[in-house]
Amino acid sequence: MSELVAKSVAQEHREQKIEARTSVKRIAGLTVSAIAIAVLAVLGVGALYAQSQNSDKYSLKSPSGIAFSDFRGYEDWADVSSARTDEILKVIVANPTMIKAFKAGVPGNGQSFPEGSMIVKLQWKHKKSTEAPFVVEVPDVFSQAFVMEKDSKRFPKSGGWGYAVFNYDPASDQFTPDAKSPSDCGYACHTPVKAKDYIFHPYQKR
Repeated sequence: MSELVAKSVAQEHREQKIEARTSVKRIAGLTVSAIAIAVLAVLGVGALYAQSQNSDKYSLKSPSGIAFSDFRGYEDWADVSSARTDEILKVIVANPTMIKAFKAGVPGNGQSFPEGSMIVKLQWKHKKSTEAPFVVEVPDVFSQAFVMEKDSKRFPKSGGWGYAVFNYDPASDQFTPDAKSPSDCGYACHTPVKAKDYIFHPYQKR
């Protein structure tokens, strides 16, 4: 009889251990799931915030009605050229339509850029690098996006090009349309290169 009782007690202990291990695994699984859900939630909020920032930017229009959304995706457009003044570093990018025209020889071949061509001049303040082992100026604070788009029907009085400026404020991480930016704001400046379809910068060899 005592032997049966001992076996029964031993069996009960084994069952309790198995149940305890199962409970630990269940809790661990729930913990991992909770952590995964929390991480996904954070990533989701981050993605929504980024989308919101882009959405806010692309809802802007210049005083003359040029929409920033016309240039959606400019962040990934190909480089055309670059320039630098004493205070500003400039990188010029263009949409695929204009890049294709550049590669075909426009405007050097006497042809004009096709309708729908778009070009953006991105501007940064610059500073001396504190890391390079030689003297070099590098981008510091982003300040402005100067945009041009070819639409002869909309902009017949400025060579078919519309111009706008969107200023960037790093403190608020927000863009705003320049209040003094009519659609022909850059026309007078670009008139000296009328023969090049009003575009200063050629597509640089690379």
